[in-house]
Amino acid sequence: MASLSCQFHSTSLLNSKNVNRRRKRFIFCSAQPTQNNIKVVINGATKEIGRAAVVAVTKARGMEVAGAVDTCHVGEDIGKICGMEEPLEIPIINDLTMILGSISQSKAAGVVVDFTDPSSVYDNVKQGVLVAPTLSIGSILLQQAAISASFHYSNVEIVESRANANDLPSADANQIANNLSNLGQIYNREDPSTDVLARGQVLGDGIRVHSMVLPGIPSSTTVHFSGPGEVYSIKHDITDVKCLMPGLLLAIRKVVRLKNLVYGLEKFI
Repeated sequence: MASLSCQFHSTSLLNSKNVNRRRKRFIFCSAQPTQNNIKVVINGATKEIGRAAVVAVTKARGMEVAGAVDTCHVGEDIGKICGMEEPLEIPIINDLTMILGSISQSKAAGVVVDFTDPSSVYDNVKQGVLVAPTLSIGSILLQQAAISASFHYSNVEIVESRANANDLPSADANQIANNLSNLGQIYNREDPSTDVLARGQVLGDGIRVHSMVLPGIPSSTTVHFSGPGEVYSIKHDITDVKCLMPGLLLAIRKVVRLKNLVYGLEKFI
């Protein structure tokens, strides 16, 4: 789950998968009027996704890492923690407020990417928000393909795999079920096995979800549709957190221009 949002003088972007009440990781961004490179602060910088974000922002044009915040490795250079060839000469600190104060007094565009739980994110949100269920471009394309397929098939089931059992069905599965249910169709009308536990959990308007958990297995989501004489399947696998970085960079560039609430990173793809 991810969230980007702006708390200074312009827009904000919040990315939360399904924006539900369950505790999930967020990505939070806050922005100021743009000028020169966007100054990016990573909160939760030593986490796997935080380290990937530091590397991605460092390599991207038009932005630079301006700060790294975490409770681990305080005082150490974030470049070294990320395994970069050269240190970034940016020490990790544990005080986000200090960096926010510095950015708010400058004229440069400032974005804070915050990999924390929802309570920490919402405390910092002051203005308009972009809610994006995922930063994965592939996940967004799968959701869009599922919507297109739903106009032609009335039977659909979701099969997903995850390395751990946190918050299942996943936010991806919930989002797909919500998208299809919002189209006004009732799915799997002829399925008589509603109360059989082995048939999976029913979400939305009759959409079944089967969640498989195996340590070390890649994160995967497959949507199966069927009609008379055929089965149509759409699958998306995530093998590395790096797949979220193109979406993250896109979100950082867009958040500084937002004026109103926007739902979904797909609005910019």
